[in-house]
Amino acid sequence: MKKVIATESAQALIKQLQAPHGHLVFIHSEGCCDGTSPICMTAGDFYLGSQDKQIGEVIDVPYYMHNSNFAYWEHMQIVIDVIDGIGNSFSLESLKDKSFIIRSNKLIAE
Repeated sequence: MKKVIATESAQALIKQLQAPHGHLVFIHSEGCCDGTSPICMTAGDFYLGSQDKQIGEVIDVPYYMHNSNFAYWEHMQIVIDVIDGIGNSFSLESLKDKSFIIRSNKLIAE
């Protein structure tokens, strides 16, 4: 079972964003203002620190999480979904009046 997946609607939006922006990255936010949300940025627009770890990938878009958050999420599969409305103004999908959100599934050992 993959650690990070995306719904069909999220995949469609990712592809729409890739067309004008090229290579993208997801950063797992634990922000105070927007809560836990996947922030989608153009690759190179976010400085990855030594404690940021790639935990998955969706449609060639790597998904990064800070090591300090991984223990909380290690037994969960992250599902990227999308809703209407702007939730995280730092993320690229806000330009389309959309917001990526996280849903989760319990990971089952293979």
